Amino acid sequence: MTTTSFSDLGVAEPLLRALRTENYETPTPIQAQAIPLLLAGHDVLGIAQTGTGKTAAFCLPLLQLIAENRRHPGPRGVGALILAPTRELAVQIGEGLRTYGRHMGLRHTIVLGGVGQNPQVRAIARGIDIVVATPGRLLDLVNQGHVRLDAVTKLVLDEADRMLDMGFIHDVRKIAALLPKERQTLLFSATMPKPVERLAAELLRAPQRIEVTPTASTVERIDQQVFFVESREKRALLAELMADAGLERVIVFTRTKHGADRVAEQLGKGGVAAEALHGNKSQNARQRALEKFRTGGARVLVATDIAARGIDVDDVTHVINYELPNEPESYVHRVGRTARAGAAGVAFSFCDPTEQAYLRSIERLTKRPLTIARGTPGPVARSAPARGGKPRSGATDKTRSRPRGRQQRAAA
Repeated sequence: MTTTSFSDLGVAEPLLRALRTENYETPTPIQAQAIPLLLAGHDVLGIAQTGTGKTAAFCLPLLQLIAENRRHPGPRGVGALILAPTRELAVQIGEGLRTYGRHMGLRHTIVLGGVGQNPQVRAIARGIDIVVATPGRLLDLVNQGHVRLDAVTKLVLDEADRMLDMGFIHDVRKIAALLPKERQTLLFSATMPKPVERLAAELLRAPQRIEVTPTASTVERIDQQVFFVESREKRALLAELMADAGLERVIVFTRTKHGADRVAEQLGKGGVAAEALHGNKSQNARQRALEKFRTGGARVLVATDIAARGIDVDDVTHVINYELPNEPESYVHRVGRTARAGAAGVAFSFCDPTEQAYLRSIERLTKRPLTIARGTPGPVARSAPARGGKPRSGATDKTRSRPRGRQQRAAA
């Protein structure tokens, strides 16, 4: 069977050189489908869950198209605009542009809140090729007269369903109204609720639709297990799991900011290096915590759902849902932080009696029952059915697993 290469997709040599430096050889399915369509000038509606490589799927053709048809957008003007729902995701996309575009000679900047706006204003003052932005800060700069959007030729909306969840859809519409009607538009979303479908119909012209996985499905390589545990016993269960050295790089999710701080503090007192990441922290503090986790200075990152789609860290071995999310879609994005770029991964979920309904919603959405974890030593060990009645078949004694075989793909 012949393997498709990035060269086969029409990717230009300067980009291929950057990909070779990163040891990216084989396009992911979303890249293989999206790149040729975008290079041909089509609008694209992409349905792809996190970890499928969609950042490179739009960054590579965007860089190539801007370089081939480079026009100066004028003072305070923007050539291409990428909108992201969270600061972390915006930073991640910016890193992708820098990595892939290192030989292209293009200028890009990141516009987001939580930091001073003056460096962002200066970066755009003479005009810039690409801006990656969160909607709120971008509108602030537009309203202050620091940014013009009338020269935008390419628009990318990443994680459109997350934009909806965070209340940004109205801001997106305001921004879109300021753009030229003649443009190429790409919208990516992990799920496709009705409001996102309506937004796509408004913004895209005769789009090519691509879908690489069923809507809201979880990555098949993730070993997903549930511990039935009383709320007061979760702290002890987490400590027991972290005693296993096989949990090398772990993201723990909580529902609240206070909970994230509390769990990180408890882990620290137990000798486990941990950092908290949530919306109450300044952008600089959030970046420091993420960098410490990425470079191994912290074994655990304790985060709220603000980080579920904004963390792109290689080799996250485990995700632990200390508290189940009340929105089942958030579960999909949480566990998608592991099993990235072809690796395997493990997701543990702690379910107390008050969270049974959340678990049922997750299993309905994913169409996959979570395996009941067995074999945990100590008083926290228990297994119970999620819905009453007999425990499910297929329960396993495996509570530890390390992902192997990471393939080199441009899965950003």
